[in-house]
Amino acid sequence: MNSTQNERITQITSTTLIVGVDIAKSKHVARAQDFRGVEVGKPVTFDNTLSGFEQFTSWFQKLMAEQGYEDVIVGMEPTGHYWLNLVHYLKQQDIACGVVNPLHVKRTKELDDNSPTKNDVKDARVIAQLVKDGRYAVPSLPQGVYAELREATKIRDHLSTDLRVVQGRMHNWLDRYFPEFLRGSLLSIHCGFADDGTDKSAADRVHCQFAVGCRDGADSFVIRHAQAFGYGHDGLLHPAGAHRMFRL
Repeated sequence: MNSTQNERITQITSTTLIVGVDIAKSKHVARAQDFRGVEVGKPVTFDNTLSGFEQFTSWFQKLMAEQGYEDVIVGMEPTGHYWLNLVHYLKQQDIACGVVNPLHVKRTKELDDNSPTKNDVKDARVIAQLVKDGRYAVPSLPQGVYAELREATKIRDHLSTDLRVVQGRMHNWLDRYFPEFLRGSLLSIHCGFADDGTDKSAADRVHCQFAVGCRDGADSFVIRHAQAFGYGHDGLLHPAGAHRMFRL
């Protein structure tokens, strides 16, 4: 289906049935009209399941047979991910479909009744009117490995965003509550400590160069941290503290 608005409008003729669908989580609402905007038939509600989609197609195919329409186009608002099942089903059935901008739906609601209120039946008609005016886009649905790549890229973008948020929170917490954390004095606590594979007797008397005689008030947290791991006032790591350090 062509992409320019004028071409989309000319493709809708007097033999085209226009169907607007308001998407929801469990149940969708559809209304049909002709190219002039005159409603055809009554609205229908169907489930977001395979049987519901079959009911939906049977409904507009019956209208086409009764009114003499030759083709149909289904328009919908891409609400969350709930619209994907329906659009995939319509593509498999070779039924033309398009998606409208949710912002256009919101701004067009007042044209019919001067009210911005929302209901499913009203929204379905607004969507059909937008399709009639050519204000829709044809959804691009990659298949196979391309669909998997699109989903993988989307998930990676979400994870990258979440990671940046968590990193920002961590920097915020450290700056607010532990401003000494990234200073050299605290980092030097852990220098010189070996892993569990070394002789603990040698590590029992590792010298803590900064824990004794520290006069910097900003490093009070460092002193508390050192004492928590068993450093005494003599600047030596005692056995209990060494054991805890080896377990980290």
